Amino acid sequence: MVIRPATPADAPAIWHVMEPIVRAGETYALSRDLTETDALAFWMDPTHEVYVAETGDGVVGTYILRANHEGGGAHVANCGYMTAARSAGQGIGRAMCVHSVDRARTRGFRAMQFNFVVSSNDRAVRLWQSVGFTIVGRLPSAFLHPHQGYVDAYVMYLTL
Repeated sequence: MVIRPATPADAPAIWHVMEPIVRAGETYALSRDLTETDALAFWMDPTHEVYVAETGDGVVGTYILRANHEGGGAHVANCGYMTAARSAGQGIGRAMCVHSVDRARTRGFRAMQFNFVVSSNDRAVRLWQSVGFTIVGRLPSAFLHPHQGYVDAYVMYLTL
């Protein structure tokens, strides 16, 4: 697998990864009817570093890296990750997370924070914890899951 910076030509492949995740509405606080144009405008915002993970099957994942806040909070990174369903369980998410932590360190960030990890996304929570993130906050009933109803969201943090 190769993780590389995304180019505008990757947009269709990124949307192919994003669309099922957005439509499912189970892990991201994004509208389930988000258009391709709006989804890509959000993901590929000029303030984001955007990466893709590729295998022989093409683009199988994508992540964004950005400052969590401006000003006094600009030393804390924030990321979002999406892995193609066909590649689940193959280490793509872990590889992107490790890559993003290394990239954040290279950029001089002092920490990384995930602002809204849906608590029912057990696989992601366990993965982030295995990389060293800790749950530093719980937002009660902050996410309306399409099947489970209201579930908590976590704030997770890693000092770099």
